[in-house]
Amino acid sequence: MEFPPNQGLDQDEVNEQVDDALENNEVVLFMKGTELMPQCGYSRKALGLIDSYRDEYETVDVLDSLDEFRTALNRHSGWETIPQTFVDGEFVGGSDVLEELEERGELAETLDAE
Repeated sequence: MEFPPNQGLDQDEVNEQVDDALENNEVVLFMKGTELMPQCGYSRKALGLIDSYRDEYETVDVLDSLDEFRTALNRHSGWETIPQTFVDGEFVGGSDVLEELEERGELAETLDAE
């Protein structure tokens, strides 16, 4: 089985995809891989934590255009690492921050922010 080389998206397309996801979804997780097949432990951890409190949220697989997604997300969060979680368009953090919020009993409230 052969896989075509990573074609990727150009920066403008990724910027638009990020902006649209943030504008149109209450909770968005930008991650490596998909809900069914997370491609890194940090993305898997973030997915599990969000799943504990939310039935509906958007995930965006950044692997096809990783550098472009990092650039686009950095405009909104000031971070380059993936995964990144946003609630109501506001940057919350990566899996480490979600884990800290969970330990403090604040994750459910954070994810239900209006």
